[in-house]
Formats: sequence, structure tokens, C-alpha cells
Amino acid sequence: MDNLTQHPHIVVHAPALDGSRRVTEGDVTLGLASHLDDVVEILRLADLDRVEVEESDLIEWQGGGPEDWPGLTEHEDA
Repeated sequence: MDNLTQHPHIVVHAPALDGSRRVTEGDVTLGLASHLDDVVEILRLADLDRVEVEESDLIEWQGGGPEDWPGLTEHEDA
């Protein structure tokens, strides 16, 4: 059975204080992402690797889109 025919609802939650974002499917936490590549890997491990992470309607991005990772700011070295 194809997982995509069930139309999973994936949520990438708003960034936490450390910049990480929780990834859930329904009430189940799939993982914690610190970068877009982490979201891709979390979905691959959940057998949802055919989902286009940046363009899919199956993914709800809360608190910013796939390009928003506040923990990945450049460090200002004096």
C-alpha cells in the first residue's frame, strides 16, 4: 500500500529556542530537525521519502518555511 495515498499530514513546528524544529505526523513525533536536510532524512526514515519537502501540500510549515532555521545564523567573530 502506498503511504502517499493515505495523505499523511506532516507538521514542521515553529523553531524552538535552539532553532530546532519538531516534525510530527498526527500525534506522533517523527524527529527533531536542525536543518532542511534533517527533515528530508526524518521523512525517509518514516518511509515518506517521496514527499517533496519544500513544495508538498502534505507538509505544514509553522513559524516559517523550509528556508527558516534561526539556529543556523552566522557567528559574528570579532
